[in-house]
Amino acid sequence: MKLMSNQVYSTGRRKESIARVWISNGTGNITINKKNIDDYFPDKALRMIINQPLEVAKKSDSVDLRITVLGGGLSGQAGAIKHGLSRALTKIDPNTKDALKKNGFLTRDSRTVERKKYGRQKARRSFQFSKR
Repeated sequence: MKLMSNQVYSTGRRKESIARVWISNGTGNITINKKNIDDYFPDKALRMIINQPLEVAKKSDSVDLRITVLGGGLSGQAGAIKHGLSRALTKIDPNTKDALKKNGFLTRDSRTVERKKYGRQKARRSFQFSKR
């Protein structure tokens, strides 16, 4: 895709999700996978996670977001969008980097699901002991 001169692109990751974020000047319109944010994330808590970097950078009404996200569940996707959005905001305005970094938005959350081990029911849960 061709980037326009007033657009900024960045990528965010969380769990198995990858979010591609394009920011341009606008009125606060957020589009995720060609849907409105309210339609894509019906949960208010997930919408709040996405809006946190915009509120810290004080840009919630001055930029439009176009986001494509894939993989994982809704929680991981919201975290990936938050990470990508924070990285893109620092490209637009380097002065916001300190505030975003202080809140931990620029650090990729590396926690993932622990793998299942052999001889166990799940990653750590073992089978129920039977005496007889």
